[in-house]
Amino acid sequence: MDFTYLGRTGLRVSRLCLGTMNFGPRTSEEDAHAIMDIAHEVEINFFDTANRYGSEPGETETIIGNWFASGGGRRERTVLATKVYGEMGSWPNEGKLSALNIRRALDASLRRLQTDYVDLYQFHHIDRNTPWEEIWQAIEVAVQAGKILYAGSSNFAGWHIADAQAAAARRNLMGLVSEQSLYNLLVRDIELEVIPAAEHYGLGIIPWSPLQGGLLGGVIRNEDTGVRRLEGRAAQSLTEHRKEIQAYEDLAEEVGADPGTLALAWLLTRPAVTAPIIGPRTRDQLDSALSAVELSLAPEHLHRLDEIFPGHKTAPEDYAW
Repeated sequence: MDFTYLGRTGLRVSRLCLGTMNFGPRTSEEDAHAIMDIAHEVEINFFDTANRYGSEPGETETIIGNWFASGGGRRERTVLATKVYGEMGSWPNEGKLSALNIRRALDASLRRLQTDYVDLYQFHHIDRNTPWEEIWQAIEVAVQAGKILYAGSSNFAGWHIADAQAAAARRNLMGLVSEQSLYNLLVRDIELEVIPAAEHYGLGIIPWSPLQGGLLGGVIRNEDTGVRRLEGRAAQSLTEHRKEIQAYEDLAEEVGADPGTLALAWLLTRPAVTAPIIGPRTRDQLDSALSAVELSLAPEHLHRLDEIFPGHKTAPEDYAW
């Protein structure tokens, strides 16, 4: 496994991040523990979760906490990231980013995770009603108490990042060190302003849904062999983009890689990207993802990918002279 620094920090994390959103709803606790053990075996040390994940809010954190409690240095060897924002109950102040909710939600996450600190505490969404002065005050208190080490964002716009960093600077705080965004070959919107903002402020990009819900994982090949049939929005998206996805799968065959491996390898070449989030449910899926770290893409292959899935120039060049 290759390692890199998370944004401008001195924190070293694996180039792939283990996503845990399926732990509970789709993956049993026993299987989830096995997946995390295997992740450590292959030197993935960066795990991502959220307080809302699970069939019931908090379930996924509880599964991870039980794994930590089994010992063997599991917690010490893990760079743990979780999130705050989503509603955890129906009573007022059980969601979003007020100082009160940050305090309560963090303590609840720590209890479920059976740890006394979180390495990376992420704002799952922008809170348009809470000022940054309040948010950063709450984070400053948590840092001083040793409950979190770094703060990150998720699903922010570029100007949200700028606003957050300006407010942090006024308090002489480090501010955000990462941004978790939807980013893949099919969805490249963050290239306009989020990635330039991340580069400017020293944030590491953590792409979620790197295979766009399976569309970049060899869906046509699997469809032809009867392995998987898409339904609903995924099937509609395949119909809309079938020509591009077919060209992409043909390129993957030419490169000699699984389509999912190619999609991850492309992300690892992108500016500011620290680690795409992967959510393997089997050892084969994990091995395919690991191959992306070793896959070196030639300039002509990167050019072909841009032809199939056009991206964006940095704003305002993308839409202005």
